Amino acid sequence: MGERLADHTTLQFGGPADQLLTHADPAAWADTSRMAARHHGTPVVLGHGSNVLAADAGYSGPVICMATQGITVRSAPEKMVDVTVQAGHPLAGLIDFAVAEGLSGLEYLTGIPGTIGAAPIQNTGAYGQQISDTLIGLTAYDWQTGDVVNLAPVHCGFGYRTSLFKRHPARWTILDVTIRLLRSNYASPVTYQHLADALDVSIGVSPPLAEAAEAVLINRSQRGLTLPATGPDARQVGSVFLNPPLTPKQAETVRATGGPLHRTADGAVRGSAGWLLQHVGYGCGQRLALGVYCSALRTLTVVARTGATAATFATTLQNLAAQVHEATGIYLHPEPVSLGALMTVTSPISTA
Repeated sequence: MGERLADHTTLQFGGPADQLLTHADPAAWADTSRMAARHHGTPVVLGHGSNVLAADAGYSGPVICMATQGITVRSAPEKMVDVTVQAGHPLAGLIDFAVAEGLSGLEYLTGIPGTIGAAPIQNTGAYGQQISDTLIGLTAYDWQTGDVVNLAPVHCGFGYRTSLFKRHPARWTILDVTIRLLRSNYASPVTYQHLADALDVSIGVSPPLAEAAEAVLINRSQRGLTLPATGPDARQVGSVFLNPPLTPKQAETVRATGGPLHRTADGAVRGSAGWLLQHVGYGCGQRLALGVYCSALRTLTVVARTGATAATFATTLQNLAAQVHEATGIYLHPEPVSLGALMTVTSPISTA
């Protein structure tokens, strides 16, 4: 039996993988990909497993743990700096580096778990920033052709929490990412009111860089948006549903019942998945199934505790989405990706 995926995911679910490879040396990718391709099944790449729901039975194919690390910096025009980061490097480590070096553009992503290689897949974002705002290129392996290619942002298909890589996970593996940051001791302008309140500034103000990053981390912790190392909420993947796009009629209904609305960079008017769960009767700390609960701090984070299984967790998400749809006509789509044979939730979940 292979190594258990539970040891490589924050939900701590997952049986054995047929083959588990650790890729730590960027120069050895050709060997790693060859070894993975020799085994049956589609190769799957894991970063920190903080957005993955792995099946209890495991995965009948090769799994590559992306563990490459390293940051390379070079100057660019007009006070800009290009930073190339290996895919396995922790996103938090990159942001700490950027803040310490006086490089602005990632500070509002502070506190988001995972690796930099995973960030473009779901176009990671928070507090008005998303990784596609600063990304200028990346290197990826094309499993279909066997080529290592350089892709510009225009070819990455970025959208709200999605990308070409999320839509076609079996084809692409990101190897490194290059972002362009501004050399500045000030953060990007604040666009979220609750962050402005935390910093005691007005919307549109650019606070000191380190102060902004610290405020984001404190605000995320207070709102239950960080991944705790221990405690009853430690086994989680953060938000379990994406904020759904709404039709004009749905938006008017949500507004009339007191629900929040916001417009994202893709132009869609979206509702709050957390509010919708609360609207149909769920709340913080509520038991949903054996070993499955809403987080003590926020309804949208569903956590695993003693007795939970991946199958129960997946079924719980399916039931939550069905109840929201029955009550409101709005579909909730899952944020975590599935690995192995699991029930689908509202629509098929891609492996990652």
